[in-house]
Amino acid sequence: MEKITGSQALMRSLVREGVDTIFGYPGGAIMPVYDALYDFKDKIRHVLVRHEQGASHAAEGYSRLAGKPGVCIVTSGPGATNLVTGIADAMGDSVPIVCITGQVAMAALGTDAFQEAPIIGIVTPITKWCYQVTNAQEIPEIVARAFRIATSGRPGPVLIDITKNAQIELCDFHLPIKKYVYKHVTKSFKRKLRAAADLLNSAQRPYILMGHGVALAKAEEAMQKLAEKGNFPVASTLLGLSSMATNHPLYMGMLGMHGNYGPNKLTNKADVILAIGMRFDDRVTGKVSEYAKDAKIIHVDIDNAELHKVVKTEIAIHADAKDFLEQLLPLIKTRQRHDWIKAFHDFDREEKKVVVDAELRPKSGEITMAEVIRILSEKTKGKAVIVADVGQHQMVAARYYGFRTPDSYITSGGLGTMGFALPAAIGAKLGNPKREVIAVIGDGGFQMTLQELGTIAQEGLSIKIVILNNRFLGMVRQWQELFFDERYSFVHMDNPDFNKIADGYSIPNELVKNRKDLNGAINRLLKSKKSYLLDVRVKKDENVFPMIPSGAAVDEIRLK
Repeated sequence: MEKITGSQALMRSLVREGVDTIFGYPGGAIMPVYDALYDFKDKIRHVLVRHEQGASHAAEGYSRLAGKPGVCIVTSGPGATNLVTGIADAMGDSVPIVCITGQVAMAALGTDAFQEAPIIGIVTPITKWCYQVTNAQEIPEIVARAFRIATSGRPGPVLIDITKNAQIELCDFHLPIKKYVYKHVTKSFKRKLRAAADLLNSAQRPYILMGHGVALAKAEEAMQKLAEKGNFPVASTLLGLSSMATNHPLYMGMLGMHGNYGPNKLTNKADVILAIGMRFDDRVTGKVSEYAKDAKIIHVDIDNAELHKVVKTEIAIHADAKDFLEQLLPLIKTRQRHDWIKAFHDFDREEKKVVVDAELRPKSGEITMAEVIRILSEKTKGKAVIVADVGQHQMVAARYYGFRTPDSYITSGGLGTMGFALPAAIGAKLGNPKREVIAVIGDGGFQMTLQELGTIAQEGLSIKIVILNNRFLGMVRQWQELFFDERYSFVHMDNPDFNKIADGYSIPNELVKNRKDLNGAINRLLKSKKSYLLDVRVKKDENVFPMIPSGAAVDEIRLK
């Protein structure tokens, strides 16, 4: 049998798993792996990020568009600990990534050796699975297991920590035969499926809440067919956005703290709610004790731990979203629900009158975030991939971009990680180079990972960057205005010249201060074959409405 080093075994194992891109940063404890990677340059593209956090976020973005796990490789100690934010982010949003870290030699473990960190102990609570390899012979089996665990059931991050001795010692290489198969359908599935159909068929005011699980299961088509057959209104969580086109007559908008007026108001009027691939996050439910008190809830999720966790459900179904929807469809009867659907449209008209029209098409004053997103949406026909950072601009992009294509909104949902967008956009572009990728970022979030402009420049990527620059930590400022007596505590930002920074990386760029210049600047951004950075100075004290105040019920949503 052929003998090769552990590092060579790792490379062969990654190729076997279909890995074509790695995001990483070399260092002492991972150097043997990088030496082996040198011989695989024709099979694996290595993207040198500027910070390890960027590697984990880029792996997330790659996974979201490539439809397979993103991979990142870093060294021990600070290299490994710098991955932690991205790992926690992937765990919160159910994104499969495989993280590989170097570690000091087995003989040095526990001695406080140079750049030693107990990464397994650190990431155990925020990974689906993690394992420390101390023997080269383990590597092929462990890599195979890592990819299966990352992608099976509810997807998520895994981490393999490889000691330096395991990277350099010889092993007998063989590819594992064992396959890891996740089974999620229980014996009671058919009975519960029938009961769910009966509830939906008899409902007067049925309502579908669509989460990220629909996209993860590639269940968008099945979701639309079910809604159309039953004439069910559909609303989306933040991460469920783009799983149904925003111009579909049964799509009613976004749920949650800054979601649409009708979808939140009418949650507490529904008599049956079908929640698919969502976890009843606090940003969606508001005050849980007042949430959907009149509704019988059918909750479908791939993760059994999410069922009955937050809200009381009538029927809890542990299943893949696509499997469930396809089997439910033949059991659903067609009914007209004109009055119920009209109720959503009535609230929509009220929201447009009070909030939307003024934000989307202001006639004077400073540029608004919403009008920037509107123009982007119109000019891209809703077909671009929007990678949003975290804050006010994230909510505005979610509310006003007219998504027409699945997998078009990538953002940090559960963890709410500022600095996510720029590296995630790198991964997204490499995950699907044919799609237009636009990173929408606030001035605060941009400064957390702006060094990844170097990665964009070195890789020659075409990523469009729009900074909605209000010179504030906007969401925190909004809360301080509304709930802390306008005591603006450390939220003003004196920003650098972002255009000069872009110049330093030879990235074409533009500054927009006046409304009359906005349309032309966006045209130039979108027509550019290269990456392009647009710094748009927007209204400094703009607030995002509607808004559900913290601790309030969903139907206590405010329009102003």
